[in-house]
Amino acid sequence: MGGHGLVRTSLYDEHVSLNANIVDFHGFELPIWYSNIKDEHLATRGNAGLFDVSHMGTFSFRGTSVKPWLESIATQKVTSISTSRCAYTHFLDDDGYIIDDMIFAVVSDNEILGVPNASMIGVMWDWFNSKLPNDGSITIENLSSETSIIALQGPNSKQYISAVLGEENHTPRFTWKKIQDNDLDISGWIQGTGYTGEAGYEIFIPNADAAKLWRSLIQSGATPVGLGARDTLRLEKGYLLSGVDFCWPGLSDSDPFLARDSWETNVPFGLDTEHEFIGKHRVVSHGSEDARWWGIKYLEKGPLPRPGKDVTDATGKVIGKLSSGAPAPSLANTGIGIGYISGVDVGDEVLIVASPRKSVRAEIFRPPFV
Repeated sequence: MGGHGLVRTSLYDEHVSLNANIVDFHGFELPIWYSNIKDEHLATRGNAGLFDVSHMGTFSFRGTSVKPWLESIATQKVTSISTSRCAYTHFLDDDGYIIDDMIFAVVSDNEILGVPNASMIGVMWDWFNSKLPNDGSITIENLSSETSIIALQGPNSKQYISAVLGEENHTPRFTWKKIQDNDLDISGWIQGTGYTGEAGYEIFIPNADAAKLWRSLIQSGATPVGLGARDTLRLEKGYLLSGVDFCWPGLSDSDPFLARDSWETNVPFGLDTEHEFIGKHRVVSHGSEDARWWGIKYLEKGPLPRPGKDVTDATGKVIGKLSSGAPAPSLANTGIGIGYISGVDVGDEVLIVASPRKSVRAEIFRPPFV
């Protein structure tokens, strides 16, 4: 544990030894950067970045009917996901608003592993437990406090994972496997998933094994990367951030503008309306002119796009608002953003009210940006 009630991951001392700039992130002491955001971002795109994401949760769902049960509360058609595959889903409340999103892995017909977002671990634990069958046929275990998660992302990730853990521990994109015997004597599991859009892995291991794996991957050539570049990397790919691009209205500090459902987020995966699930009624109720999630890309220089900035049409009429925005390191720091905008399509020109004195021309874009 850190000071003032902050939680330190098992890799905290490793971050300190690398002179990381450490911040409070949802109650965890985590590095925002080690060198600088741009260099770490580009190192991930060009080589491989290493991330401590142990603040994320780990749940194990078990039971003979675990797949149809999870499907009944998820926007993803879970029963269509075969063993050893991973998938993305939303969970909606009874009114149809997104509570959280999650990557899950189908270990077997009787077990699923899920990764809730750091700030939502308690909320999702309560939600899942409230939806369990009364007969005890489904059980949930919270493995979060005993599990460290290290993400290795980038085009050279396979080279480094093979060098450290052996080629037999490579797993393709959106697949899961138990970690095989290796020279570091590390146990756990590995997934071909991540939050950067790059090929790579998320490695789930006991806390005691985290430091030696972290050091070995850095020695092999991976660059340690902080939360700052993690955010710009995910933004370039148009990945939603829980609490920033959508926020459950059941939270005390929720922004009403961010109370959204899966149709509004306009994501190209994770939503299947051919099955029944909690909150479906809202998802299928929208009209074509309702606000949806879109990307914007600057067409000229100006104050950078930031969360909360209005989007207007050419006449100055407000048609939406950004939920995320930043310069894109992979695009020579061109301003990009994502948000909820009404009545637009790819290629339309809009204005971003970037400051009280300056509106910047931008193009409606369908992410990924790179």
